[in-house]
Amino acid sequence: MSIALVPAQAHYVVRSVAVVDTPNLLSLLDSSGGLSWVTGAADDQHGIVAWGEIDRIELDGAERVSRAQRWWSQWTSQATGDEAIAFASFAFATGPAKSVVIIPEVLVRRDATGTSVTAIGTHESIDGLIDSAVARIARPHELPAQQVTVSYSDGTRTIEEWQSSVDEAINRINSGELDKVVLARDIVAKLSEPLNVAALLSRLNARFPECWTFSVDGLVGATPELLIRRQGERVTSRVLAGTVRRSSDHDRDGALAAALLGSDKDQEEHSYAVQSVAAALANHCTDMDVPEEPFILRLANVQHLATDVTGELADATPALALAASLHPTAAVCGTPTERAKQVIKEIEGMDRGRYSGPVGWFDSHGDGEFGIALRCAQIENSDATTLRLYAGCGIVAGSTSESEVAESNAKFGAMRDALI
Repeated sequence: MSIALVPAQAHYVVRSVAVVDTPNLLSLLDSSGGLSWVTGAADDQHGIVAWGEIDRIELDGAERVSRAQRWWSQWTSQATGDEAIAFASFAFATGPAKSVVIIPEVLVRRDATGTSVTAIGTHESIDGLIDSAVARIARPHELPAQQVTVSYSDGTRTIEEWQSSVDEAINRINSGELDKVVLARDIVAKLSEPLNVAALLSRLNARFPECWTFSVDGLVGATPELLIRRQGERVTSRVLAGTVRRSSDHDRDGALAAALLGSDKDQEEHSYAVQSVAAALANHCTDMDVPEEPFILRLANVQHLATDVTGELADATPALALAASLHPTAAVCGTPTERAKQVIKEIEGMDRGRYSGPVGWFDSHGDGEFGIALRCAQIENSDATTLRLYAGCGIVAGSTSESEVAESNAKFGAMRDALI
């Protein structure tokens, strides 16, 4: 069950001020990590980092996103001043994992117009919060080099057990039960000392500047997949499905990309994902642009088939509701959606938690950005020495369990490399 909705206290004040340009937002976070949604290289990052917590709500069930929107609307209606922003991370399924929305005390935002600080507090505390944030910007945190030893173990299931599920999924697809299903697996990382979360986020950003480096309530990662961006009437979604490793050899890397573009299996998987996003957005958008062919998105460790779907909003649907209408996409669930969800429940054999759910931020005007929580890990204990890493693979008729294990290991590599 969801917790009761608690209205905001009317004495909260939201204030934003322009500050000196701060290209490296992640350098403002301390070892605990705080909240982040950042993209771009270290000398030109865009997005939001935040710390402190004014309020939060934890939810589950089929209405978790709509209840979050209701709570947020109640909260913002009773706060005064400038535009408020909240961070959110939603569970993939209706339960048992909780979804969370957090209203930070202080956030720093950088976009094309510059850098600003937004604070939420009482009339008595707001000036001090702004002054403290300005001082923090003047003295960004040093990120120490950690000498961490990491050991890995099986997660919920062994590789062999997961391969059996992949084989079962292939059999069901070949029998005509469904077209595609995404199966996830996890592994557990044990660290020799507490993780410096800010340093981890900076390493992820340095290696994957094209991605959105996120941190929300212990879920940390760098996702290449933008579920939804709402900027006024403009709506954008980036779809990824179909993956191959990178090669250090330039010619070999190009050949792998060409093979990915020419792969019937990967093109089929990608087409299902694009169609599911386009169909969901068509309920809210006009003038949609759905490219017929994907492009290659090259990241440090893998390359993906990618398609950017855009449209003009036909109504006042906020970013939260758009995210709910898109989730789960075929890229993280399968096709047909309801059947794939049932197959995942029957054979995946693990609780995904907030992995592959929407993660990002939204504001009181309805704008926001949500990615899909991929290439990520959940910090599982208070001293940040145990993390659970997640990866998933799209299974279609041409899949094999051996190739899907290789693909999942490639996806684990993003977080594994960043931990050391």
